[in-house]
Amino acid sequence: MNFGTATLLAFSAALVSAAEGFAPSAGRSLAAARSASSLEGTASPETETFQRSLLGAQLANSKKVAGKKAGADAPAVNLGWDSHQAVEKAPDSLVRPGDGPDGNYPMRAKFEQMIREAQVSITDAISKIDGKATFQEDSWIRANGGGGMSRVLKDGAVFEKAGVNLSVVYGSMPQEALQAATERGVDRAKGMAPGERVPFFACGLSCVMHPRNPHCPTMHFNYRYFETDGGIWWFGGGTDITPSYLNLDDMAHFHGTYKDMCDRHDPEFYPKFKAWADKYFVISHRNETRGLGGIFYDDLNDREPEKLFEFAKDAVNSVVPAYGPIIEAHKDDPFTEKEREWQQMRRGRYVEFNLVYDRGTVFGLKTGGRIESILMSLPETARWEYDHQVEPGSPEAEIMDAFKHAREW
Repeated sequence: MNFGTATLLAFSAALVSAAEGFAPSAGRSLAAARSASSLEGTASPETETFQRSLLGAQLANSKKVAGKKAGADAPAVNLGWDSHQAVEKAPDSLVRPGDGPDGNYPMRAKFEQMIREAQVSITDAISKIDGKATFQEDSWIRANGGGGMSRVLKDGAVFEKAGVNLSVVYGSMPQEALQAATERGVDRAKGMAPGERVPFFACGLSCVMHPRNPHCPTMHFNYRYFETDGGIWWFGGGTDITPSYLNLDDMAHFHGTYKDMCDRHDPEFYPKFKAWADKYFVISHRNETRGLGGIFYDDLNDREPEKLFEFAKDAVNSVVPAYGPIIEAHKDDPFTEKEREWQQMRRGRYVEFNLVYDRGTVFGLKTGGRIESILMSLPETARWEYDHQVEPGSPEAEIMDAFKHAREW
C-alpha cells in the first residue's frame, strides 16, 4: 500500500500523540565516482569577527540559577502555528542581541553565519549532482525574533525530494518539550517549579535527501546550538545514512569520512558518536534501526564552546564529501520494480521513526514550529505491507540483518 504526502500528514497527529508516551550494486565504482566528483567544497570562512569572549557562556554554564522563570512578556509556550511571516528575503542575520535569554550572543551569531554558508554550499553541490532541479527558497521571520530559510528541491532527475532548513528560534517552552529536545535523562530545567516555562534560544541546520534510485541511500543531518535561561548551553547534531540495499564500499566511505573528521578533533569522538547514532536511530516498536547510522551527539558542552563550534563546522562541511560520491556512483544503476517497492517500505520505516521518536520533530511540534519545515523530512511517498517478511538469503534479508545488528564499517 502506497501513501502520498497528504495521507502521511493526516496520520502524523496520531503518531506524535503516541510519541509523548515514549520516553553490492551495478554502476560505477566508488573510487571512480570520487575522482570524477568535484563536490568536495566547504563553506567559505566566517565573514564576521567578534570581540566578546566566547568563554563567557562556558563560565555561566557552571552557575545554577534556581527557580528562574520566564518573564511576564515572554512568548507563549506554543509560539503559534501561524506566527511565521513570509518575507521575500531573510535579514542578513536572524540573531539579534538582546532577544531571548541572556547568553553568548557572539556564539549565536557565529553559529548562524556558519550554517548559512553551509546551507548554500550543500544545496549548490546537490543541485550539481541532480543536474535538473534546483532548490527553491522560502524565508520567514517571527515578530518575537528569529525566523528561517527553507531550501527544497523536488522532482529532480536524481532526487525526488531534498531539503535543507535553517532556523533561529526564540521563545519559551514547557519543560517536557525541552526534555524532548535533549538526551534522555538530562534535566535542563532542574531547579524550576512544575509548570514553569523555560526561555530558550535555538539555532540549527537540518537536512533530508530522498533519491529516486533504490541503490542511492537517503541521508539526513542536523547541527544545532541551544541556550536556555541561566547560562545553560550545548551543541548537538550528527549525520546519518539510510540505504535500502547494503553496499560495503559505500558504508566504508561514509563512515570513514566521518571517522577522519572526528579524529581531527578528538580520537574518542567517532567511536562514541557512532555508538550513540546506533542507539538513537532505533525504531523500538520494530526492533530495528532506521538506517546504518553515522554519528550523533547531543548535550555537548564538555569543553570550550569555540572548540565545539569548530567540530560542528567540520562535521557539516563533511556532508558532501561523505555522501556525494555515493550518489554519483549509483544514480544511474538499473533497478527492478521489486527493488523500488522495497525502497518504499524502508521509507515507511523512515516515516515511523521521524513522527514517533525524532527529537527535532517532536520539539518542533511541541513549540509551534513551522509545519512545512518540520515535516520536510518526510518522503513524498512510502509503503506499508501487512506482515511483510523478507526472503531468506535475499539482498533485503542481508540489509535487514544490518538493521537489527549494529556493525563496524
